[in-house]
Amino acid sequence: MFDFKNKVVVVSGGARGIGKCIRECFEAAGATVCVIDLLENDYFVGDLADKATLEAFAHKVIAEHGQIDCLINNAAPKMCGIEDGSYEDFEYALKVGVTAPFYLAKLFAPYFAVGASIVNISSSRDRMSQPQTESYTAAKGGISALTHALAVSLAGRVRVNSISPGWIDNSYRIYEGADAVQQPAGRVGNPPDIANMVLYLCADMAGFITGENICIDGGMTKLMIYHGDHGWTLEKDGN
Repeated sequence: MFDFKNKVVVVSGGARGIGKCIRECFEAAGATVCVIDLLENDYFVGDLADKATLEAFAHKVIAEHGQIDCLINNAAPKMCGIEDGSYEDFEYALKVGVTAPFYLAKLFAPYFAVGASIVNISSSRDRMSQPQTESYTAAKGGISALTHALAVSLAGRVRVNSISPGWIDNSYRIYEGADAVQQPAGRVGNPPDIANMVLYLCADMAGFITGENICIDGGMTKLMIYHGDHGWTLEKDGN
């Protein structure tokens, strides 16, 4: 369905989970993929919170390929809450989740090819929360807003969109019961549900889409649930 032959794609956080699936899908479509991740991979291992690391990575990509067709900002920020999270924890999460995507876009800006695309991986947590998730939630809200800001600044040169995944299970486990029915799609998501949309947004067929956020969550954020609905019950004091 997709043809990315002779295209150069950068994927942050591409060594596992959604990022690994995105990488594999682009490679299957013919692209050359450059990954940066803290985890071991065959291109570049490094911490996205470090400015010098981002610069070294960008220099390597540009020196080897000379242009960028797609930038996928996927690396996950640290999750901590207001009770246990430190100043440094929160700052680190924002560096990985917001500052790095901004800086990579800036570093690659002169080298984006005609028809280039940036896709930022946000989260449905950009619009809803659990307790003690402030750092992750703030970073995901930040990258959603960064998306439309970059789309305006790079108008006519690069299309910029974001995806907000809901519950995505990287192990491809089959869920039943309440875990499934609480999602109107009837199941928990898997990495290809996100990767397929990434490739679509980077393809020419999505050429009129920019500045958008697409929530891929099986409809979960649209389902209003009260006590007793769809397998949900209110529990207090462990009862």
